[in-house]
Amino acid sequence: MTKRQKTAAMPTTNVPLVDTHCHLDMDAYADDIETVLQRSSLHNIGAIVSVGIDVNSSIQAVELAKQYTPVSAAIGIHPHDVDNITIDTFSILADIAENNKEYIVAYGEIGLDYAKRYSSPEAQRLQFRNQLSLANDLHLPVIIHDRDAHEDILTILRESGPLRYGGIMHCFSGDAGFAYKIIDLGLHISIPGTVTFKNATAIQDVAAKIPLNSMLLETDGPFLTPHPFRGKRNEPPFVLYTALKVAEIRDISLEELAKQTSLNAKAILGLHHLSL
Repeated sequence: MTKRQKTAAMPTTNVPLVDTHCHLDMDAYADDIETVLQRSSLHNIGAIVSVGIDVNSSIQAVELAKQYTPVSAAIGIHPHDVDNITIDTFSILADIAENNKEYIVAYGEIGLDYAKRYSSPEAQRLQFRNQLSLANDLHLPVIIHDRDAHEDILTILRESGPLRYGGIMHCFSGDAGFAYKIIDLGLHISIPGTVTFKNATAIQDVAAKIPLNSMLLETDGPFLTPHPFRGKRNEPPFVLYTALKVAEIRDISLEELAKQTSLNAKAILGLHHLSL
């Protein structure tokens, strides 16, 4: 797909959008990160959160945030990687956070993944609790990964709460009933590009029903590319398609959807450079 093809048919909005979850440090962007960010600016993506999954990617996310104004960083250990946590891991992350406060807006992504189980469920639960505690200590909201682990996620959040700085249920995969329980805990629901898929009725129902002031948008790039680019690399400008679909589902304008979700992102993540 050429740059011309990517940009020609894209929707536009006068209100900046926020991609609250992308992995800009990954190899998928290594050859053209500046072009991707230029394209994001062209399509009014006002802020992008590059999310760490281990110590190295957390460091890289911070470096990207230092280099590019629209980018902010999140640091943490993904549930796939918690078996690799050592006695020094959390002190390293705490030092990164302490020394880079102006660039780091969240702690994550952390949580539970019972689908692939690259790390043991026992270790995942232990380190999820540990990282929720560390996030509170660092005065950061959390970004939570949840795959096939809804009940354990709820249990641990309730036992570890309240989360003093809030949080985001990233790439939400539950139903509306689960979404309400998450919102009751003071967290936001982040809608991914899967909402554009024809048979994605559960996430479309969530997008229709939850309060707009509890909603965020994300790409999870380079993964989960929305229609009509499904199967291609995902990137921040494509959050426009997620926004357009959610606006259609809720029967509101793209601008109204963009303004409220961006205000939500700014409120929970800071994003002081974002003008709304």
